[in-house]
Amino acid sequence: MSRIGRKPVNIPNGVNVSFVDGIFSAKGPKGELSQSVHKNILVEIKNSSINVSRKNEEKSSRALHGLVRSLLSNIVEGVNSGFSKTLEINGVGYRAQKHGKNLVLNLGFSHQVVINETEGITTEVIGSNKIVVSGIDKQKVGQFAANIRSKRPPEPYKGKGIKYDYEIIKRKEGKAGKSSKK
Repeated sequence: MSRIGRKPVNIPNGVNVSFVDGIFSAKGPKGELSQSVHKNILVEIKNSSINVSRKNEEKSSRALHGLVRSLLSNIVEGVNSGFSKTLEINGVGYRAQKHGKNLVLNLGFSHQVVINETEGITTEVIGSNKIVVSGIDKQKVGQFAANIRSKRPPEPYKGKGIKYDYEIIKRKEGKAGKSSKK
């Protein structure tokens, strides 16, 4: 039995959930999300918790058990409180600005990098070197933050680039120079 799949998902106050025809949906103060569930996975809503189980012991069912429980948990948490990721920009002259719904990044290129916000994602620039990406869908928030980071990943010699706030860059030593052997 999956250890993650066995844990019930608690439903907070103010969140309404339903499971009809293989589609799980949740509505809360932040918005509404839905997820289709594989036919071999059973979702049972009792009182203020969601229990996930599987119909059989096939390998594919066992693999999906914990995954589906995690997805449903993320949906419930997202519509209740939302998710956010913080990115930091390091480097001389590197900065971020917000122009309407666009995020404009100066990253040492000959041009500015413009990133449009997608539906359900909001970005906020704190100072000139912190970007907060937030939304209700954990997967979209993580992917959008990864797309921003991919524009200039951190490099190990000077530490310049875009990194997550919790990320630690392992610094490397530069060239030591020629050794004089005669």
